[in-house]
Parts: sequence; C-alpha cells; structure tokens
Amino acid sequence: MAEMTFWDHLEELRRVLFRVIGVWFVLAVGYFIAMPFLFDNVVLAPCNNDFVFYDLLRYIGEKFDLTDDFFTQEFHVKLININLAAPFFIHMSTAFWMSVVTAMPYIFFEIWHFINPALYPNERRGVAKALTVGTVMFFAGVLLGYFMVYPLTLRFLSTYVLSTEIENVISLNSYIDNFMMLVLCMGLAFELPLVTWLLSLLGLVNKSFLRKYRRHAIVVIVIAAAIITPTGDPFTLSVVAIPLYLLYEMSILMIKDKKEETEKQEETV
Repeated sequence: MAEMTFWDHLEELRRVLFRVIGVWFVLAVGYFIAMPFLFDNVVLAPCNNDFVFYDLLRYIGEKFDLTDDFFTQEFHVKLININLAAPFFIHMSTAFWMSVVTAMPYIFFEIWHFINPALYPNERRGVAKALTVGTVMFFAGVLLGYFMVYPLTLRFLSTYVLSTEIENVISLNSYIDNFMMLVLCMGLAFELPLVTWLLSLLGLVNKSFLRKYRRHAIVVIVIAAAIITPTGDPFTLSVVAIPLYLLYEMSILMIKDKKEETEKQEETV
C-alpha cells in the first residue's frame, strides 16, 4: 500500500467529516420530524407518575412494606412556557443533541477507520477495545442518567418547598437545561475508565497511583454525587456514587504499571 502524503491525509479527513456531518444531519432531520412524539413520550416522561422508575419505587415499597414518601409518592409536574420562541428553539436543540448522542457509535467507527492504517497490530487491538468500551459506557451512563438520576433529581427539586408562600412552577427552559445537563454528564462520567486508560498511556497516571489515592477518590466521588443529585436521602446519593466508584475500580483494572508491562514483555521474549 502506497504511503499517503499530508494532502492525502487531509483529503481523507475531509471525506470523514463530510460523512459524519451527513449522518448527523439525517438523524437531526429525522428527530426533528419525530420530535412531537419523542417529546411527549421520552423527554417529558419523567414528569408523569407512570414513569417506569416511579413504578419500580412503588413496587419496592409495596414488596417490603415501606411507607416512606420516597416509595409511595404520587408525582406529576406540569411545565409552563414564558418565552415566545422557546418551543421552536428547544425543538431544534433537542433534535440536535439526540442526533449527536445516537451518532456516537458511527463517529467512533469513522475515527477508527481513519487512524487504523497508521497503527501497529497490537495498537489496533487496544484502540478498537477502547473505542468499543467508550461507546458502551457512554450509553450506559446516558441510560442511568435518564432512567434514575434525572427522575430522582426532578422529583426532589420540583417538590422542594422553601416557603409555603412560594409555589413551584417549572419553566420549559429550566426543565430542558437540567435534563440535557444531567443525562449528558452521566454519559461523560462513564467515560472515566477510557480517560484513565489514555492518561496511563501518556504516563500521567498508573495503577499504583490510583490505588494509593483510592480513599481520596471516594470522598471526591461522594461530593460529586451530592452535587449531581442534591437530595437528602442516602438511596439517591448511592444511585450515583456507587456506579462512579465502580467506574474508578474499573479504571484501575484497565491499566497496567510499568513493572507489570516489563514482566509481560520479558515472558514473551
């Protein structure tokens, strides 16, 4: 295979960008057309009492005879719009973000296809594994954020009473901003093992370092979980903190110390 020049690489990158933009545009148009249905049945679903996670909480409460409001609360949020142009721009922005999220596997595939010729066989296996794990973990975080983290946060904040003289009325803009932020933050948080693995390749972190500061990491994780879900009950805190801690442990398993790598290389010689 002939070696590609700088301009050949640039031309190939241009083709990749056009393909990615084309796929993103098609998805965005599709989501824009389907948005009225998706908005009612997906985006606004956590506002309704029959949301799957609220049903699960009520089932747990009935199964174990738990009478706390956390398990028995009837919940419904009605949104209002106070901005004339908000529905149209939210329609567009939501379609955009949904298309970006669902296009991630294809984007990772294009990245792999672009850098693959420049990699050695052992590097190809590592990069392919990293991109696959990164895609799966991102969607796992998005699903956890949508089905658990955001509903818990919404239910707590929308029912929080600062004063009996103040009525909580949730605006459409506020709902969407928090929805996108929490769901995407959870998706990005689940990229922790991949980021740690990349930092280990650069020599910035290693397994010993992560093990040494495990206790400090737990404190940081609990604080981060408390910020993401500012609720008062330990269950909600655990919903975020436990997965983040498991991701930290997964990060330790994914990387190797220099000593381990040297021993493995000596065994193969």
